[in-house]
Amino acid sequence: MKINREDLEAVLKRDPAIIDESDALNYHAGLHAVAMYRESHELWLRGEYSRARALNYEAHTITGADIHPAARIGKDFFIDHATGVVIGETAVIGDHVSIYQGVTLGGVSFEKGKRHPTVGDRVVIGANATILGNIKIGNNVRVGAGSVVLNDVPDDSTVVGVPGKVVKQGGLKVGHDLEHGDLPDPVRDALAAMESEIRKLRKEIDDLKRK
Repeated sequence: MKINREDLEAVLKRDPAIIDESDALNYHAGLHAVAMYRESHELWLRGEYSRARALNYEAHTITGADIHPAARIGKDFFIDHATGVVIGETAVIGDHVSIYQGVTLGGVSFEKGKRHPTVGDRVVIGANATILGNIKIGNNVRVGAGSVVLNDVPDDSTVVGVPGKVVKQGGLKVGHDLEHGDLPDPVRDALAAMESEIRKLRKEIDDLKRK
């Protein structure tokens, strides 16, 4: 298995569980998934479709990630774990992207042609997030864990929820910010506002009873 140095460096920089370079090379399933994808992609580009698909199937069996050989993925790509990751045939992923387990870049159409997402540079996609259709995820975007994204997301944004909504835009830290679990939660905020209103109403009722 040929390991791309930039992908290896991504693991060493972004996975605190890794002991050393040897540990990453031997046991990091995400790194193996990326390496096997890159080999299958080279075969695909040469028109060796059967060999590419065979390697794709082997990678899926070994790592738990299913990355279509035709997908286009940039440099410095990091998958933390690999289980359940699905990246479709016409997906395009930029440079310096990090994704977590269970992420799906899927299609919503049976038509041929571009039907999977395009993901920009320096994007972090949280665990079990689902991004569907021929949509664009901009640069410097964070997608919260468990989100379902069905529409374009502008640059420098944070998107969370089902369906995914932009809850923050601008001012994001550029780089490998992996805090995909520490994101705004609009549902939590709405519940907090409701609880505050209930407390206020109860106080007014108590005041009326005392009169």
